Amino acid sequence: GVLVGANLGRPSTFAVPADTSVDAGFARDMQAHHGQAVELARMVRDRTQDEEVRTLALDILLTQQNQAGQMGGWLDTWGLPRSTTQEPMAWAGDHQHGTSSDDPDATGLAAMPGWVSTDDIARLRDAEGTEAERLFLQLMIPHHHGGVEMAQMAIDDAQTPQVRRLAES
Repeated sequence: GVLVGANLGRPSTFAVPADTSVDAGFARDMQAHHGQAVELARMVRDRTQDEEVRTLALDILLTQQNQAGQMGGWLDTWGLPRSTTQEPMAWAGDHQHGTSSDDPDATGLAAMPGWVSTDDIARLRDAEGTEAERLFLQLMIPHHHGGVEMAQMAIDDAQTPQVRRLAES
């Protein structure tokens, strides 16, 4: 307890990134990206009898909810707001990234790699049984590929070790 207390009183040795940095942008956008995965996982978890799909959905739900909280904690620790007026993926700079649709002019959250469209979310919401399981898996594969693409951008350009470590994991 004494060691923890003594360390709490010391100034942080972690760098504090700027509001428009890769670190802050990644934390904000990946929170939204993870939030969507959690939403999809909740939908299928309650509709499937397949134990493997249920286990995958629960793993996504718990892991990504935890990581989203961690990223929100970084923003709080850095004294940065959890939201911004910047467009999603503005932090990616010159990196080329895909969109969730065939529309190269997608904006907002839809400009994030792997973002699931509102039409596809509605399809999943309406699906049952094997159809819901299949659609969930079909949506989660490109969603997670998009997350990997975002993580690679953070690995390449983030300045803080905690962001790079999470992106590498």
